[in-house]
Amino acid sequence: MADVEITSVDHGWFVRPAEETADGIPRVVPLVGYVVRHPRGVLLLDTGIGTHPETDAHYRPRRHGIAAALAGVGLRVEDVDVVVNCHLHFDHCGGNPAFTTAPVVVQAVELAAAGEADYTLPGLVDAPGVRYDVVEGDAEIWPGVTVVPTPGHTAGHQSVVVRDGDGTVTVLAGQSHETASDFAADALALAAAGDPGRDGGPLPVPAAWVARLLALDPRVVRFAHDDAVWVPR
Repeated sequence: MADVEITSVDHGWFVRPAEETADGIPRVVPLVGYVVRHPRGVLLLDTGIGTHPETDAHYRPRRHGIAAALAGVGLRVEDVDVVVNCHLHFDHCGGNPAFTTAPVVVQAVELAAAGEADYTLPGLVDAPGVRYDVVEGDAEIWPGVTVVPTPGHTAGHQSVVVRDGDGTVTVLAGQSHETASDFAADALALAAAGDPGRDGGPLPVPAAWVARLLALDPRVVRFAHDDAVWVPR
């Protein structure tokens, strides 16, 4: 298996208002995409923040357009061979209309949900020329690069698992978790559940796919809304 290179893409940030945070304090949230350079081509996970007067007023985004975001990692829109959306909320598919030649990989249940009222900004999903490669469950894009369902934030959320030529695994987990710390809490809950010396009291029960991702022995898990990453303890 050939080597691959993973690079983060800065799509900008937005402000999550106080009514949407756990502590009631507004939070500035990054939007991080990822480029996977593979011998078969270039894959882009998530295309940035869409624009609409109401969402702009609510979230006060500082968006980097898709051309500028890709230029920051030495690429142009036409250099991208495959796009993956972890899900189709407006802050993850904002640049989709620019991709009229590269297919956009999305879970079937996610694309169906995106047609519902108030789910996302319709012009982003239904833009002329955008072609979806609709999958159900795991789907290998290229050798060593697979999309894996990680539902929770949305029913059709998916992550990208990348296995490098040396066998090491990176998980690009999108918004499967809001932060790396949230993922770490789930990982520790699973470890605690398997500890024969624990007191037997109740523990959190993470989604089944968390154990599946951990079983891949990833060297790092990266997220869409956190510049921090998870690494094994």
